Amino acid sequence: MLGCSGFSSPYWLTFKQCRDKGGNIKTGSKATPVIFWKFLDKEDSETGKTESVPMLRYYRVFNADQCDGIEAPIDEDAETIDFQPVEEAEKIVSGYKGSPEVRHNEARAYYLPASDVINMPKPETFCSEEEYYSTLFHEMAHSTGHETRLNRKTLTDLCPFGSTNYSKEELIAEMGAAFLCGHAGIENRTIDNSAAYIRGWVRKFKDKPKMVVNAAAQAQKAADLILGL
Repeated sequence: MLGCSGFSSPYWLTFKQCRDKGGNIKTGSKATPVIFWKFLDKEDSETGKTESVPMLRYYRVFNADQCDGIEAPIDEDAETIDFQPVEEAEKIVSGYKGSPEVRHNEARAYYLPASDVINMPKPETFCSEEEYYSTLFHEMAHSTGHETRLNRKTLTDLCPFGSTNYSKEELIAEMGAAFLCGHAGIENRTIDNSAAYIRGWVRKFKDKPKMVVNAAAQAQKAADLILGL
């Protein structure tokens, strides 16, 4: 269960273990409960017989990514790249005025409208620099729908997974990412993945072709906002 929690580090500590190692838990970090149980052999003082008694304990632990001041062991089996920033892509990221904060706390990419924060896996864990920026551009495109920016209903309204609005928002974000990749000059390395992703969501609108055209228009607005146009 800990391995499915979205953190990039496989190492976990209790609050006390973190403090004993000279570290601190990052502000706002939430603990994850873990359970330890086993059977204890207990001898009955009167009969002399031994019986098994269940023992249950639970602890609250924090991932190493949630700790400051601690150097976690390096996972030698993890595949990483020697990440080299792409200048044109970095210009787009830094040029996004009033952009949400970008964090690298968890090993998954998402945008949280409520806190206006983007989380990205660490850059070196991607297959290539281009794929990192394509994913970041996707989340940035989502963020343009925030009520303080374009106030896009497909983002601000409650949209269950797989619903029409959810599907349209995914189309907008990926098309917007494709536009930004083209602007950065890296689309030749990302277009196949983008096309496959878009194709999957387009199926929702096979009977509504105008919806796809409308999503593309919204994606252009998102890209233009990020580019400051």
